[in-house]
Amino acid sequence: MTLDTRTVEVPRPAPVSVRAALRHPVAALRWLWAYAMTPGRPGRTTTEPELRWLYGGWLLAFGLKMLGSSWDVSWHFKWLRDDLAPPHLLNSAGTVLVVALVVVHSYSGRGVDRRALRWMQAGTATFLVAVPIDIINHRINGLDITSWSPSHVLLYVGTAIMLAGALRGWWLYAAPGPVRTAVHLGLWFFFLENVLFPNQHQEYGVLSLADYQAGHTTAEPQLLDFAAAQGSSPTSFMLPVPPWVHPAWLIGAGLLTLVVARKVTGFRWTATLLTAAYLGYRAVTWGLLVATGFPPSVLPVMLLTGAVLVDLAVRWRVPGWLAGVPVAATVFLAAFVQEFVAVIPPWDWHVAPVVCLGFALLWAVVDRTATSRRWARWRAPSVAGVPVAAGGASAP
Repeated sequence: MTLDTRTVEVPRPAPVSVRAALRHPVAALRWLWAYAMTPGRPGRTTTEPELRWLYGGWLLAFGLKMLGSSWDVSWHFKWLRDDLAPPHLLNSAGTVLVVALVVVHSYSGRGVDRRALRWMQAGTATFLVAVPIDIINHRINGLDITSWSPSHVLLYVGTAIMLAGALRGWWLYAAPGPVRTAVHLGLWFFFLENVLFPNQHQEYGVLSLADYQAGHTTAEPQLLDFAAAQGSSPTSFMLPVPPWVHPAWLIGAGLLTLVVARKVTGFRWTATLLTAAYLGYRAVTWGLLVATGFPPSVLPVMLLTGAVLVDLAVRWRVPGWLAGVPVAATVFLAAFVQEFVAVIPPWDWHVAPVVCLGFALLWAVVDRTATSRRWARWRAPSVAGVPVAAGGASAP
């Protein structure tokens, strides 16, 4: 009988914290290289520290992307567009980190099932395809600062898809507890910010137009001259979409996102917490931008009333077809009050009945989907031949 004298390499443990990684950077880099360059299939065994490093990377990546995009909107109301402008570089740093994370997930198979990985890959591919399309669009059409252009919509869609993959992967494999809830809410926060991002054009534009008409615009002359050369009036340049768009998108997309987040997480005050965090973030960035000479924006405070009512309606098990109209109507009422107290983008109040009924219908669809067999199957891990524990770390 011969003995197998080959040794099995014991995998290096993940650093227990950022401080530990900084204290021993060489060991941390060796772990990262071995971790990322070890091939495997989706559903592979992943420890809790490894999961936290992976999805901590997702939070950092989207934090960079969010900071860059927030600065970018204000930047475009002050300066001419530049591919290498600081906001674009900050956003690009986040995108590079996202691509690196998707490569690690794809090659190692850790922290994801097949479906989560496919969503991450599809979202990243959509985003990367949209980048050159957006650059070409600017080369052909000039300035095009509107958030509602087709190339920009592709960027939002790609971001939403990759975030959906990250949300699924974390929720399936992280062990239940406060860390799991906190990271999940963090990912939902970025999802909400991405959904509401297009409305920022009107939220910046309404104040920029008022400043222009008052004779003390924050826009540089070269920006205004370029817009005029394109045949754009100040109004069409700063408020390029009809006044029904802002309320319809805020309620039909933003408030609906809060409904889905509340139902998926099960956390009692999910919608309220996410909205308060979003408004708090926007308030902080508002102060920083104004302090550095960039244009300010209006905050959609009216969304907070709808968020509170969404949490209460889900808690009290009020069906969406019944709760949708009064919840949406309350947002319209809050916007009406906000218009007297401060400023809001142009709202077409005549669309209120259509928006309220449409939101009730969408909420009813969410309710129906949440009780369907297809949704139950979707929530189960999709891994061929690898045992995993849904709602916890993957099984050994």
